[in-house]
Amino acid sequence: MNGFPQDTMTDFREMVLAAREQHDYRKLVELIPYARMLGIDFQEDAEGDLLFRLAFGRDNIGNPAMPALHGGAVGAFMEHAAIFELLWRMEASMLPRVVDFSIDYLRPGKPEDTYACCRVWRQGQRIANVAVETWQSDRDATIATARGHFLLSPPEAA
Repeated sequence: MNGFPQDTMTDFREMVLAAREQHDYRKLVELIPYARMLGIDFQEDAEGDLLFRLAFGRDNIGNPAMPALHGGAVGAFMEHAAIFELLWRMEASMLPRVVDFSIDYLRPGKPEDTYACCRVWRQGQRIANVAVETWQSDRDATIATARGHFLLSPPEAA
């Protein structure tokens, strides 16, 4: 059906559910090695919204002369934040797959921690639309925004 054995999807779903039940955000990040390598983590704020953080790391610098964060690192952070938002909020049997992802870079990212929040605009049976906003020390000084569409369930067998 989707190229993955059913027991693999069941294992993934069980790991996501266990992380959610234990409020162990790190367990969810551990499921995606690239997110772990980038230095992404997240937690819930007082209102129950997820707050994502890209820890500053020298490997994330793209322009050492400024210095500024690499646009690819910022983009990957935003895409992963959207995926984690969907995993945390929905009953996932698979990792959401990117259908499309559009980023607007508004200003250079400085060599410091970067934060993001997401908003799920529409979640249907198979597709979710997610908006992402990133900032650094000043939440009103957005460094990038993104819009993404994600496939939530495997296509039906033909």
